[in-house]
Amino acid sequence: MNEEENAWLQEQDSITVAIYPYHPPYQIINKEGNVDGIFSEYMELIEQKIGYTFKKNIYDTWPSLMDDVEKGKVDIVVEMHPTKNREAYLNFYALLFESPQVVVTRKNKFSGRKLSDFKNKTIILPEDYAIAEIIKQKEPEIVLATGKDDLSCLQELNHGKYDAYIGPRAVVNYIIRANNLNDLEITGETQFNYNSGIAVFKENKTLNAIFSKATKSITRSEKQAILDNWIFNVVTPFYQKTSFWVLLSAIILFATLVISLINRYLKYKIRQKTKELRIAKELAEESNQLKTAFIHNISHEVRTPMNGIIGFSELLNDPGTTPEKQREYSKIIIESSHQLIRIIDDIIEISKLQTNQVELQLEEVNLNELLETLFSQFQNLAIDKKIAIHLDNKLTEEEGTILMDKSKIRKILTNLIDNAIKFTQKGLVEISSEVKANKLFITIRDTGIGINTKDQEIIFKNFSQSEKEVTKSYDGLGLGLSIAKKNAELLKGNITFNSILGKGSTFTLEVPHHPIFDPGKDNRNMNTSTTQELPIKQVILIVEDGDVNFLFLKTILLKMLGYKFVIHRAENGKEAVDICENNKDIDLVLMDIRMPVMDGYTATKKIKKMRPGLPVVAQTAYSTEEDIQKALDAGCDDFVSKPVDRKLLRPIIGRYFSSFSQ
Repeated sequence: MNEEENAWLQEQDSITVAIYPYHPPYQIINKEGNVDGIFSEYMELIEQKIGYTFKKNIYDTWPSLMDDVEKGKVDIVVEMHPTKNREAYLNFYALLFESPQVVVTRKNKFSGRKLSDFKNKTIILPEDYAIAEIIKQKEPEIVLATGKDDLSCLQELNHGKYDAYIGPRAVVNYIIRANNLNDLEITGETQFNYNSGIAVFKENKTLNAIFSKATKSITRSEKQAILDNWIFNVVTPFYQKTSFWVLLSAIILFATLVISLINRYLKYKIRQKTKELRIAKELAEESNQLKTAFIHNISHEVRTPMNGIIGFSELLNDPGTTPEKQREYSKIIIESSHQLIRIIDDIIEISKLQTNQVELQLEEVNLNELLETLFSQFQNLAIDKKIAIHLDNKLTEEEGTILMDKSKIRKILTNLIDNAIKFTQKGLVEISSEVKANKLFITIRDTGIGINTKDQEIIFKNFSQSEKEVTKSYDGLGLGLSIAKKNAELLKGNITFNSILGKGSTFTLEVPHHPIFDPGKDNRNMNTSTTQELPIKQVILIVEDGDVNFLFLKTILLKMLGYKFVIHRAENGKEAVDICENNKDIDLVLMDIRMPVMDGYTATKKIKKMRPGLPVVAQTAYSTEEDIQKALDAGCDDFVSKPVDRKLLRPIIGRYFSSFSQ
């Protein structure tokens, strides 16, 4: 305030202030009979700031106050809500005490939540309040009643005379609690706010200038001190609090630190992933090259036995072929067929091993017998190559009887021994076995060509032949060692090796040793009766939808020495069930698995349900361990894989029939 304004103020005998002290907590008559409240304290603070005491006119009703305002009998109104009409001739200061206009109704009665819910209802309001003017404009269908002040309006509502009251939340809360109007409740908020301030007539420019400066000089802390004395507290905006900026600074600092650390971590992970991707790319390229080489190789490997089968089959039909040549050609065809089967088996097995579809099938295994069998199997091959083969088995009978997956250890040893003989041109191949510290060690040593040092790291990889240029003259897909390695890992074991180029290699299989001590193992012969009388005829039902396969099975059965078979045929599983049901003379069923109408699994279950004692032998091209187990689970007593080997079929038949020549 400048000197001119101060001089003007001191010249004024009385500046009249209109007070309506019936609007708690803004203005109220206290117990001592004095005017009190938020605006009363605010006006006292302004008086201190400007050094002047205003003349107070106290009004009992709001309409009487508004009447004097319209007649210009007052200079200032302490508390007033601005409206469009009022703003035409009044300036408003200290518009800081905002409170939402709320809807109040009786409990458990009609409880509308917004103004539109009260169409054709009656709302009571103090006379000449700004909210009444607003409601008339916005919702003309609402019926308005008037009361003396807020307290009298709420008391009337509490007595059930009206449907609702609308007023500032701060006023409502204060009056309801102070007067125990417990049957009332706030049911909703309107879209309007009560935003009262100090009103000064526009025409008095000097007074307006003084009030503008005075209200601006009131600090936030001074205002908050006033508000803290009353029920209605205006919360200081969070962005104006020191604690907010301290907290925000701490958050920004922490976030900057976290972002920096995350950035460093991401850079590290990017470098790491880039390195991994580069390695993966190199491995993928190498794998792709190996697979490409494998595809070229498989074409050659498959065509080789197929050429033998097709070519010599055609020569068999040559009228000029002598019986001796026919036997020679037949032997080549059989060997080529076995070679083709081995190639296909390797491809199927490596596919299953790569997709983790293989499970262990543990059983009692006589490892001594298995080693003798493998030794005999490869002895002729070694003799043909004019190399020596030795078996140095240090296992006792008890040590050699173990719990093991027989097919997997056979596959491992077969691949290792086959490789040793294949790559040995002179010298010997030695097979040795022993037990040390609960571990079984089987070693295959050869004096062959050896392995290059640079190739020793990849010999167990799929589709690779470490020999490359050296071994172009050797057959093989390069899957043998990979299959052996993966099977060894399934057995919780490992394969290690050392090799010197030009001097030979030594491969060692190491697996856990699980011995089985069975004193009665010498009495395990399932066929104790060797004097069983031979029936006159033995009736076999061949269930086979393929004509060639049926003819082949029928031929080898009828040519099997020591037996006199009667052969029946069913072309699908349903027909087989019907034959077994109607022909009680059927002694054994050779069951194909994959057939039309009804498959072999279903047919076997139905046959076993009718005739539990009838032997059923599955014969199918599906020859994996899982396929065998599935056939056994369906009720099959035995299993023979296609193409059927007569040497394997005879002992299976011998389990169920006695021959003439025992």
